Amino acid sequence: MTCRRALSRVGLALLATSAYAACSETSASDVDRQSLGDAWWTGPMMANSAAALPKGHFLIEPYLYDVRSPQADNFGSLTYMEYGITNRLMAGLIPTFGYTRAANGSSSAGVETGDVSILAQYSLTPFREDSAIPAMALMVQESLPTGRYDRLRNPMVDAQGDGAYTTTVQLNTQTYFWMPNGRIVRMRLNAGGSFSHRTEVDGISIYGTPGGFHGYAKPGRAFNINAAWEYSMTQRWVLAFDLVYHYAEGTRMNGVADSMRVANRSGSSAYFGFAPAVEYNWRNNLGVLVGVRVFTGGHNSATTFTPAIALNYVH
Repeated sequence: MTCRRALSRVGLALLATSAYAACSETSASDVDRQSLGDAWWTGPMMANSAAALPKGHFLIEPYLYDVRSPQADNFGSLTYMEYGITNRLMAGLIPTFGYTRAANGSSSAGVETGDVSILAQYSLTPFREDSAIPAMALMVQESLPTGRYDRLRNPMVDAQGDGAYTTTVQLNTQTYFWMPNGRIVRMRLNAGGSFSHRTEVDGISIYGTPGGFHGYAKPGRAFNINAAWEYSMTQRWVLAFDLVYHYAEGTRMNGVADSMRVANRSGSSAYFGFAPAVEYNWRNNLGVLVGVRVFTGGHNSATTFTPAIALNYVH
């Protein structure tokens, strides 16, 4: 499926949702509408928030997950740590750790550090109930190649990183609408692109290079679109669902192995994914999410099944 066809399908789904939201808002006038203050949220599994974090406040959200495929179980953790510098500008850090157990019995030597990301997000517009304009924010994220990606013994279990400095620029949006029964649905729609810098590679690596190789690799540009919906069943209980489409160009490699010149480019890849989840909130600033992310596979992409749990705390 081409990127244009995929985006057309996502666009039609979002258009239908928007039309239904307009009708629902009118219908909900006949019942008691849930107030925004009565709805407590943890957030869906994949879609970033466009809401501003107030100055001096911070968010901590650790995830534990297991990326399952026929070849291996990749146990991991990542933690969002964000701080409001001003009422519009937020900065954050995302460290990751991982451990892999392959189906053939091999495994990582221990829990290892993965890539670390830093991010900044600037709020463009806030959400207002009397306006059709959603909350919007511009996010810039830089992934640092702190995890192992080359000089590997067994790439399936030793690798914990993507190997290159990668910059992502993304527009995040968030809005609310009311169902006919008066309950709130929160919707996010985010779209962005990323590009990676050239990185030095030695020996066996995640890029498929052989032992004795010395050269460079440059991952291709990527595009991602993510839509998410959360339904406030009660003040504490929320149902969440993500849809995602990802496309990436191939990686170019150039170097020398055993005195032979090596130069090739891998093919592009694409996949769809979805992630149902349940949220429970003890307070308006403390909640837990339990869900599963499924990447359905596609062009040069593997099918994976990832159960996950996250704790969200804002102060």
